Amino acid sequence: MAVNGRKSKTKRRILAAGAGLATIGALVAALPAGASQDAAEAAAGGTNGKGWGRMVDVQLLSFNDLHGNLEPPTGSAGRLTRLKEDGTTETLNGVGGAEYLATHLEQARAGHRYSITAAAGDMIGASPLLSGLFHDEPTVEALNEMKLDVSAVGNHEFDEGARELGRIQNGGCHPVEGCFEEGKTFEGANFPYLAANVTDEKSGKPLLDPYFVWEKDGVRIGFIGVTLEGTANIVSAEGIKGLKFGDEVETINRYAKVLERKGVKSIVALLHEGGMPASGAYNYDCDTPGAGAGISGPIVDIARNVTPQVDALVTGHTHQAYACSVPDPSGKPRTVTSAASFGRLYTDTTLTYDRRTKDIVRTAVASANHVVTRDVPKHERIRSLIERWNVLAAPIANRAVGHIAESIENPTDEGVYEKPLGNLIADAQLAGMAPADKGGAQLALMNPGGVRAPLTKRADGVVTYRDAYTVQPFTNMMTVVDLTGAQLITALQQQVSGANQAAPKILQVSKGFTYTLDMTKTGADRIVVGSVRLNGEPIDPAKTYRVAMNEFLTGGGDGFPVLAAGKNKLVGASDLDVFIAYLTANSSAAEPLKAPATGRITVVK
Repeated sequence: MAVNGRKSKTKRRILAAGAGLATIGALVAALPAGASQDAAEAAAGGTNGKGWGRMVDVQLLSFNDLHGNLEPPTGSAGRLTRLKEDGTTETLNGVGGAEYLATHLEQARAGHRYSITAAAGDMIGASPLLSGLFHDEPTVEALNEMKLDVSAVGNHEFDEGARELGRIQNGGCHPVEGCFEEGKTFEGANFPYLAANVTDEKSGKPLLDPYFVWEKDGVRIGFIGVTLEGTANIVSAEGIKGLKFGDEVETINRYAKVLERKGVKSIVALLHEGGMPASGAYNYDCDTPGAGAGISGPIVDIARNVTPQVDALVTGHTHQAYACSVPDPSGKPRTVTSAASFGRLYTDTTLTYDRRTKDIVRTAVASANHVVTRDVPKHERIRSLIERWNVLAAPIANRAVGHIAESIENPTDEGVYEKPLGNLIADAQLAGMAPADKGGAQLALMNPGGVRAPLTKRADGVVTYRDAYTVQPFTNMMTVVDLTGAQLITALQQQVSGANQAAPKILQVSKGFTYTLDMTKTGADRIVVGSVRLNGEPIDPAKTYRVAMNEFLTGGGDGFPVLAAGKNKLVGASDLDVFIAYLTANSSAAEPLKAPATGRITVVK
């Protein structure tokens, strides 16, 4: 049962690998408000959205891609770009942080009788140490405190597999590490995770609830949650065995019909897939010169094909900020939003609900992104939560593991393909896996999305375990496999073709491995085959090479199926352990480590 749209804690359905499906509580309904107040507002009538008038304004607060960022994000992760009235842009530094996000949400709800808070996935996973060290229990606790009503799953909710996602939803201590606080059992999420397009391959049943109905005073709004269809390509295969990730449009349209049959005509899709606005400014008008004209990417085709029964789409995954009006299949503009990432923004959308038709009046929908500034009071319960978990993390987090002479950057600018930090990590992986008893690696490949943050220099140059973890939070196991020269060249070509043609995923390579990337060409032709060399020698297509990479790439992740064909696999330490070992062995206070030079990939533009 729910009060004001908030649910009581119940078990939810989750497929634990090999364990089958268990039954969970039914979808929630809301309790009506006091009858005397309702009667007074009904007598007032009107369209003020405050109660029982025909038209009711429902506030929808939303965000996405928090990635366990409880503490205020630093560097570029804590910045936003704002478009000024004169057409120039300015940088807003020092934004985001869970204790500030919670306060902004609380302030935004003030005075709104009908308010829902929803998320579009990747609330957890690829998290900084404070959350990731404890398998994201701290973030789920924080989301409970923020009064999150519902969230879609994102691809990162599957980082530790389906079983762990079940624990995150339903609670219980970690199966290996146990309970992190003496006498306290993790309670799980007080909000439903929705996974309509994640199904058991054999039974076809959804992994989690496919939809959720929020209700108050007879106002009913349905939410359908899906993750991107390509999730299986960007998470480790072992944790999602037996699962199928279905087409986003087909799934949303199917469950929209289910909701309509249940009398729910107001529907919001929570979708962990997104787009790219023409400007990186959070307040850019992506409806210029026409509805949805200023945004591209997967979300555009999805929005244009999702049934008009759906009244708004809350999206994520691309970490972009937008509030657009993309036309639906009937040509009618429909709100499509995303609130960047890391808790730097939240979206405030007004859904005007017609009590007579039980539907949203689309022409009255208004939406805007708002900055999570740090000039508001810290939310006391979130602040206390952060302090509590930091005490538990401190003995590990503050341990020195190396020294750097300068910040080692991981630029995210479009067209920057080789990155100093990517080079450093690839070098660390080669060094860790090169010994004969470790695999005999001759080169290393690192997926760019696995590098989560820059390695920022402190005043004393010390690199802590926390810093290293923030850069490499997945703790994927390292592997070494046999690949032929021809397969290596194919892997390079897959960076810019097939699934990666529209948005190239350029692997970071270890020292001694070089080639030319010609971006004036298209598809696989962008790789100049004759330029591919190892330690100055041309790659021989017929020769076998020992290649180090993390288990995500070995499984063919990120659109590199050829890497899954590697033979004679040897599994080593985790990528984080290898990275830390390299920092410790190659730096000291007297001789701190410098950023590796770029130039391994020659780019022609």
